[in-house]
Amino acid sequence: MIYELRIYTAHPGKMGALQARFRDHTLALFEKHGIKNIGYWTNAVGGRSDELWYMLAFEDAAQRDRAWAAFGADPDWQKARAASEENGPLVHHITNQLMNPTDFSPLS
Repeated sequence: MIYELRIYTAHPGKMGALQARFRDHTLALFEKHGIKNIGYWTNAVGGRSDELWYMLAFEDAAQRDRAWAAFGADPDWQKARAASEENGPLVHHITNQLMNPTDFSPLS
């Protein structure tokens, strides 16, 4: 199992719309394509208020590649993304990291 940590920095005033897109569309579409949702966070103390942090899980790198390709090509995702960005893009930039759990991690 590999884990992907992604941090989305929202454009000013777009965090609510970004969270709504995840809540209403993205999570279910991830699951449809074999992308396991682990968790979603915003900063409560410290950090930046315009960041959405989330973690996903995949069986291995090949499964991750297939899942992201299928998700990106999904017409339901393309429609949801276009509708949510009618007034401009929601995300300023994305940071992501692929991580392997240690042998002593509860996630391994």
